[in-house]
Amino acid sequence: MRGVRLKCVSTRKFKTGAISLSLICPLDKKTAALNAVLPYVLRRGTASHPDMVSIEAYLDELYGARLEPVLRKRGEVQCVGFYADFVDEAFVGRGTGIIEKVSELLGEMLLMPAIAGGRLRRDYVETERDNLIADIKSELNDKRSYASHRLLENMCDRERYSVPKLGRLREAEKITVATLTNHYRSLIGCAPVEVFYCGSADPDRVARAVRDALSGLPRREITPLPTTEIRYAPKGPAREFTETMELTQARLCMGYRVGDAMRRPNRAALSVANAMLGGAPTSKLFMNVRERLGLCYYVSSGLDSHKGVLLISSGVDGEKLGDARAEIEAQLAALKAGDFEDWELETAKKSIVTAYLSVCDSQPALEAAYLDFGLSGLELGADDIAALSEEVSREDVMEIFRGLALDSVFTLRNGGGDDVQ
Repeated sequence: MRGVRLKCVSTRKFKTGAISLSLICPLDKKTAALNAVLPYVLRRGTASHPDMVSIEAYLDELYGARLEPVLRKRGEVQCVGFYADFVDEAFVGRGTGIIEKVSELLGEMLLMPAIAGGRLRRDYVETERDNLIADIKSELNDKRSYASHRLLENMCDRERYSVPKLGRLREAEKITVATLTNHYRSLIGCAPVEVFYCGSADPDRVARAVRDALSGLPRREITPLPTTEIRYAPKGPAREFTETMELTQARLCMGYRVGDAMRRPNRAALSVANAMLGGAPTSKLFMNVRERLGLCYYVSSGLDSHKGVLLISSGVDGEKLGDARAEIEAQLAALKAGDFEDWELETAKKSIVTAYLSVCDSQPALEAAYLDFGLSGLELGADDIAALSEEVSREDVMEIFRGLALDSVFTLRNGGGDDVQ
């Protein structure tokens, strides 16, 4: 089907089968909130099953199948859709047609939602819009998450990446039945669709089931898969941003551009480098900044291999902010200079190998990984990345560390009063 790609992982390893369907959309501040609320509205009811009670009753008939909305941000892309899992036919008999029935329900949820007066149902739209608004507001209560979001908003202020996965509050508050209905119709007409299946069924049978389920998909000019903009270096000296709140523990977030390593990304080496810096319990930041010197309540690093952005996040006593930042920078300088032991590299490699191999033991993790790899243009599996991780060398990670450049720093300080956060 035009604009639809199906990936099948054929295995008898699991007692369940899994199917996901994702619409791939450019991350945009005007549409992010609309995309975020859409799968939850569609999940509320279809033409044949107009409410959640009816949907759940039908899923019970399918041996207790489950179907949930899914919303993800990958680089500068939003992935909007559904994930379903159900008992594998190897355990209930080949004649049950459960794959066809679940696929049909997915297709109906996407293409034949419950409507009233030619539009999505007002009560469903308004309820889910209010839920989205509450979710966006609740992020303010998680100071660690809030600080990270504010860093990225400032660091990437002229890039799509600055838009949060849920969209922004002012856009969420503008959602109406008319705007969401119009957006929904536009989306299903032109968005690329990624379908994933994992289970024991023959891939040709899965393809037929998906093709039948999506036969009513209106296909106009298909929007090409969005490309994430990568900036290889900051445009100038590191920028500093500070906010104050009522809290007892300051937050320090430091954002780096990965640099030339993103021109031909080595996913395995990037993962190992991040584990050495702050992505594992044996990392430089955890072992030294937190454990040895006690400068942070927590400190960790995370790397977005789609965007080429590395984020260091820490919780610090206000009077120790300067010392914590200096030590974080000192640990990174040591890694750039190759000042680390062989056991540190080997331990990081083992943690990444274990993490990727564990993906193969979970259908939701497999589904997320294959979507992630597909959006990166990788024709690999999690086990392939695990094998490549074992081959990462000292020079591989040093090259990545040498390319890191500090772009922006965000500090959230105490502004008075008491707070338990």
